[in-house]
Amino acid sequence: QAQLVESGGGLVQPGGSLRLSCVASGSIFSINAMGWYRQAPGKERELVAQITSGGRTDYGDSVKGRFTTSRDNAKNTVYLQMNSLKPEDTAVYYCNANLRRVGAPYDGSYWGQGTQVTVSS
Repeated sequence: QAQLVESGGGLVQPGGSLRLSCVASGSIFSINAMGWYRQAPGKERELVAQITSGGRTDYGDSVKGRFTTSRDNAKNTVYLQMNSLKPEDTAVYYCNANLRRVGAPYDGSYWGQGTQVTVSS
């Protein structure tokens, strides 16, 4: 099995910052892309940021210039630094990883349980 566990969510005022972390654990052979998605009430889940094992990044249009993703391959951890937060960033943020478990013939997509981020004064 493989598990993703997020941490770092919470309540922050507009203009503030938060840093999310996500650790992958279990019987993991390799991890390819890792990323962050978010889902606000009544809306579809959307891509926030993604990073490949080589460090190439991609961002959703609404967060470009404000959010930065990075990863520590040795720790199987991905981070999301969120700056200049806006009320519209309020959502549940989910970690995602495309990884191969030990002994598995192909990659699988795994999700964390989600962490709430609320931007409000």
